[in-house]
Amino acid sequence: MAKTYTLNVAGLTRELTICKVNDHMDIAAFIMLGDAELTVAAATELLKKCPEFDILLTAEAKGIPLAHEMSRQSGKPYICARKGEKLYMADPVVVEDQSITTAGKQKLVIDRKELDKMSGKRVLVVDDVISTGGSPEGAGRAGREDPVHHRGPGRCSGRGRCSRAQGYHLP
Repeated sequence: MAKTYTLNVAGLTRELTICKVNDHMDIAAFIMLGDAELTVAAATELLKKCPEFDILLTAEAKGIPLAHEMSRQSGKPYICARKGEKLYMADPVVVEDQSITTAGKQKLVIDRKELDKMSGKRVLVVDDVISTGGSPEGAGRAGREDPVHHRGPGRCSGRGRCSRAQGYHLP
């Protein structure tokens, strides 16, 4: 039987399987994809805790449901940093980051027109889990290509963490 970790977040309980990352680190596998109940509840609670924002930014793929639900509930738009360049991107901006759940470096790409939407805005970086901060930091770096006109970012995760200068935890 696999070892598990009991996660209590936003009034819900989930049993997460413990997965070995390397000889020195194990993580609890938090998969928000397909868990609509948890996604809605986490978005509701995170919106109560997160700093003021104008637009949400997430990295493909597991942060998308949370960003989408936070967008739906707040009425604020969201942008997704893609894992690769897409044909529709006229002027892609590429950054690399290191995630503990992805072997090797991963690439995050945002089209310049999406960067323009974030220019001068308070950007909240959202992901399903923020452990090392690699994915949201990469998305944030991509979103800060025009640092003179960018304000923010804050960070939120579906596991109940939200931060700017300080950390917030969901009940």
